[in-house]
Amino acid sequence: MINSLHFNQKKRKQMNGPTAAVIKYDGGANAAPTIIAQGSGLVAQKIIELAKQNNIQMQEDETLVNHLLDIDLGESIPPQLYAAIAEILIMLEELEKIY
Repeated sequence: MINSLHFNQKKRKQMNGPTAAVIKYDGGANAAPTIIAQGSGLVAQKIIELAKQNNIQMQEDETLVNHLLDIDLGESIPPQLYAAIAEILIMLEELEKIY
């Protein structure tokens, strides 16, 4: 029998708490964004809290975060995720222009 809790993202989030990943991008020609923090549960809550306290823009994308959690800290984002990360960086740039 297959346990449906592992396939239901909403229930998984309820059981494990929030998840969060932090990327850093310096904008160099050959630089790729890197993972500088990640976690779930209390760690994710602290990451989110610190981001809010420091007015750091956040993007909610559960699928992307799940992929980012599979990457080791300090590792570069794989090319398969560049399009999703680029959309977030463009959104953040537009927000910075407004504020």
